[in-house]
Amino acid sequence: MSDWKPKRFWKSATVAPVEGGFAVLLDGRAVKTPAKAALVLPTEAMARAVAAEWDAQEKVVAPETMPATRAANSAIDKVGVQFEEVAEMLAEYAGTDLLCYRAEGPEALIARQAAGWDPLLDWARQRFAAPLVATAGVMFIAQPPGSLAALRAELLRQTPFQLAALHDLIAITGSLVLGLAVAEGRLSADEAFALSRIDEHWQIEQWGEDEEAAALEAAKHAALHDAARFYGLC
Repeated sequence: MSDWKPKRFWKSATVAPVEGGFAVLLDGRAVKTPAKAALVLPTEAMARAVAAEWDAQEKVVAPETMPATRAANSAIDKVGVQFEEVAEMLAEYAGTDLLCYRAEGPEALIARQAAGWDPLLDWARQRFAAPLVATAGVMFIAQPPGSLAALRAELLRQTPFQLAALHDLIAITGSLVLGLAVAEGRLSADEAFALSRIDEHWQIEQWGEDEEAAALEAAKHAALHDAARFYGLC
């Protein structure tokens, strides 16, 4: 039974307006989430993206090829029912944000981090009134309470669908600032991913690339693109 996979049983996936948003219909029957909740999407664009994923399925349904559907399911079944808990968990990234912990050497890496990360910390200070303190090394440094509160408040202003996307934008980059920068259009997904990988790419330049690590990086890069696209569809 562990090898069982759902098979395609529908001819076409369509979109229809319903109370509260838009539904995806498979031969006229509304799609539900894994928890059997109604899959009601906030925008027609998102519903059409989800419908396109269902239409693209062939004989066997492959959930790994349906990022918008999976994100929407997560928004409804998980984020929507524990919104504050998810927001609080993501807010904790501000206390240990990647952009705040800098290399102690060599000078070229220090300069590369400063050139890439300082403008984003300046942006967070101006955009959210949330200055964050950077330090050299890995020892914990406390951030201003007012800044943490401002960034937490920004997360609480999101919808469950937006927060589901932000979860991946933040977790993949390791930075609340980078995640919000993508959501706000300050950075593209490619730019944010490159900034989140400055340390790793420096090591690759020194020692060469590991094939397994490269495959994992490619998967994370693709997932970040999916999250950025989903946020835009909200």
